Amino acid sequence: MKEKLINLLNNSYAPYSNFRVAAILICKDGREFIGVNVENAAYGACICAERSAIVSAVSNGYKKGGFKELFVMCDNKKIGMPCFECRQVFVELFEKDMKVTCMNPDGETIVKTVEELAPFPFDSEDLK
Repeated sequence: MKEKLINLLNNSYAPYSNFRVAAILICKDGREFIGVNVENAAYGACICAERSAIVSAVSNGYKKGGFKELFVMCDNKKIGMPCFECRQVFVELFEKDMKVTCMNPDGETIVKTVEELAPFPFDSEDLK
């Protein structure tokens, strides 16, 4: 997975921050969806790599409960963690015990579950 993510970093569009991020979402049936961060001069129009991969999977018919694991890599020595917008999408579409593996190009990793990343989620129950 490490080499796939390193190669995928090259697809990132990050001319403003120069902070490239790549993600690979693995579905329960083994299919993989890739994503990279795509920046925009209007910063609010940017999309993170994690959400890019998730939106691609959903666009291809995958639903909540159909996802197995997410891998994320930043081109940084520090292991980058998903932002809180991404964590909110995880809460919406991933099971609480799904693993999110974050790594740097050296292969150092941090593995967390969705519940560990978002211990106090805002979800559909809050809207009732």
